[in-house]
Amino acid sequence: MPSRTFQNLNDEKKHRITAALLTEFSQHNLPDAEVARIIKRAEISRGAFYKYFVDLEDAYQYLFVVVMARVHAPITAQAGDLTAADYYQMVAGFVDRVHRSPYRDYIRRHFLTNEGMLPKQRAAEPRNDTEWAVMILCHAAINECLRDPADQARVLTSLQNTLQKLLD
Repeated sequence: MPSRTFQNLNDEKKHRITAALLTEFSQHNLPDAEVARIIKRAEISRGAFYKYFVDLEDAYQYLFVVVMARVHAPITAQAGDLTAADYYQMVAGFVDRVHRSPYRDYIRRHFLTNEGMLPKQRAAEPRNDTEWAVMILCHAAINECLRDPADQARVLTSLQNTLQKLLD
């Protein structure tokens, strides 16, 4: 995660660095990413980059947390026991938002190549086995929709049918 020095930067500079990271990791897989392109785009020195982040993987993980927080915000705002229709709407809405968001290429590249190169991120602990199954099912559906947008309708229909069987 970024250093305290990075956390203490002014918002404009943090935004510029975050935008440079988003551009780099949206256009290049983690092994092909280059600090040189990031620092040029962010208008910072190489030394500053390494003062803020341990390495490219550290910068990637910082960006992952930022992106996931932003795209999950509408989902995490909902609370309580959800129905199959609620979960379906959240997943369909999430996929739609991602396809229209500036994070689309980053998230797609994450699922296609970068996810397996990073330590596993721990998700929130499910309350029970059914909640765990729903969480796994929803994340798998999102992954499939982003990997193959042409198959999105079939995936979402399967998700809807399975959620109804599981929760109703």
